[in-house]
Amino acid sequence: MLLRHWLFLSAALVVAAATALYAWLKPAHPDALWHIINQQCLPNQRQNHHPAPCTQVDEQAGFVVLKDRNGPLQYLLLPSTKISGIESPQILEPETANFFVLAWQARHFMANRYGEQIDDANISLAVNSEYGRTQNQLHIHISCLQPAVKNKLAQLQVTPSEQWQPFPGGLMDKPYLFRRVSTSELQQQGAFRLLAQGVDGASENMGSYGMAMSVLPDGNFLLLAIKRNFLQLNMASAEELQDHNCKVLQ
Repeated sequence: MLLRHWLFLSAALVVAAATALYAWLKPAHPDALWHIINQQCLPNQRQNHHPAPCTQVDEQAGFVVLKDRNGPLQYLLLPSTKISGIESPQILEPETANFFVLAWQARHFMANRYGEQIDDANISLAVNSEYGRTQNQLHIHISCLQPAVKNKLAQLQVTPSEQWQPFPGGLMDKPYLFRRVSTSELQQQGAFRLLAQGVDGASENMGSYGMAMSVLPDGNFLLLAIKRNFLQLNMASAEELQDHNCKVLQ
């Protein structure tokens, strides 16, 4: 009885510490990205036909692309309307833009800035959970893979199926899920809906998940998902799979 009480108290303390850390890490200006889009990029595109400080603005398609200040090649793809993040019901609506497809198409900005072609195997997309992000505007990170993650994906012995399953041995010491997705399925369904429809309980708890995507050797894609776990101090920041310094290119 005493041991059970001690274990319960320890778990409660861990959760409390994680919650305090999450609150402490929250920035003072969580709408900074939205202000850049709404007050600078959109007005400049409408009035001057120039998206600055964004790299691209496409209101008809529903997105903007912005060079992130972190890393030489990292870009962000964001909705051109206010969508808080992965937890927003809007991302699962049929009329909402397919942001992962659009972000993958925008990877050419990395090559443009780099000055030469970049092998798709070095590129990844990532979106953090509601608990693992700093901004309250949905944004997909377009950046390089961590070299160690790239190697682990290349050495994967299990053939990815079209069902979500645990990644063998985990990634970054965390229990990631993974699944294979064809180009056509990604275009038709979208990564967010594939998570919501394919993982039990995800549709009611999307804000707890981070997601990432990379390409497979055959041209199809690998989707990765991680669920936050306060007990393990895991905030589901799928961005951890990326290296914004792009060492993989060196």
